[in-house]
Amino acid sequence: MLDLKKDEEQDKRRRMIRAHGQLIRAALLFKLAGQRAIVLGTTVAPPSPNGDYEIGLEQLASMNRDHNVTVLQQYGGVKGLAKMIKTYVETGIYGDENESSRRKNAFGSNTYPVKKGSSFLRFLWEAWQDLTLIILIIAAVASLALGIKTEGLEEGWYDGGSITFVVLLVIFVAATSDYRQSLQFQNLNEEKRNIKLEMIRGGRRNKVSIYEIVVGDVIPLKIGDQVPADGILISELSLAIDASSMTGESKIVHKDHKSPFLMSGCEVADGAGTMMVTGVGINTEWGLLMATISEDTGEETPLQVRLNGVATFIGIVGLTVALFVLIILLIRFFTGSKNIPMDLFSSSMERPVLAK
Repeated sequence: MLDLKKDEEQDKRRRMIRAHGQLIRAALLFKLAGQRAIVLGTTVAPPSPNGDYEIGLEQLASMNRDHNVTVLQQYGGVKGLAKMIKTYVETGIYGDENESSRRKNAFGSNTYPVKKGSSFLRFLWEAWQDLTLIILIIAAVASLALGIKTEGLEEGWYDGGSITFVVLLVIFVAATSDYRQSLQFQNLNEEKRNIKLEMIRGGRRNKVSIYEIVVGDVIPLKIGDQVPADGILISELSLAIDASSMTGESKIVHKDHKSPFLMSGCEVADGAGTMMVTGVGINTEWGLLMATISEDTGEETPLQVRLNGVATFIGIVGLTVALFVLIILLIRFFTGSKNIPMDLFSSSMERPVLAK
């Protein structure tokens, strides 16, 4: 019996040891497979030609988005990539306006979708939706009906017509004012977005609009400049970038050849440097962010919600007063009495006296 028990215990130990061994083996195989996948993941597919250029838009955008230094090194570094997109790190692009057009067709332009402004008819419709004006329109209709009924068409339309004219005038003036403010706001935004910056093209430094930048341009950067597009660092002197506009964190990031990728929309916090543009417009994270912000979600700001609440309350008070006046006018119309308010007031004063 003791021997049987010992044999059973030894069998249990052997099974436990085998189970642990299998788990360790499985974990080791899983680790090796993961390492192999990582190694295979760094293998870069050969660049696919894009028209006159040796690399396509998708491969450039993927490298910029992932900040993949390994891919950049396999392309031959900054100079190798510059050769692929037919530019020079010292002098920039050579060519005329046709060269810029070809690059815009191949890699996109440095613009992004902007929300279109509302039309004048839209502002008229929004002005019409005001609760106070709706109450006034109802009052105008009631006044027209009662005035024409009691005094005839020749003289009965004065009050209701006057209210209608004032309401239409208010709607038109409010819509015109909002429309002009909208146009001014769009013009100010356009001027704010149209940044002027230095660019090296054909060995010369020119000051151009940010919208004229294309892939392959060489851009010098200094303190206070906004990074106009996605790019790769060519040279730097203690270059530090403020990426709070993209990440939301006020953290200064130092850039060098170990971390050469620059994101559009960031600001140069310190130092100076030179970059080669590799991504523009909607093909950058900044462009996607601006396109998302430009979409009209229809959501109201907290201030608009509060103002609408105040306007609704005022409208309700006005509607209550209007209904009270309407009831009095209807009573006067059907009873023929012209002193209904004084009769109600006198009757309310006589009741306490009679009670005494």
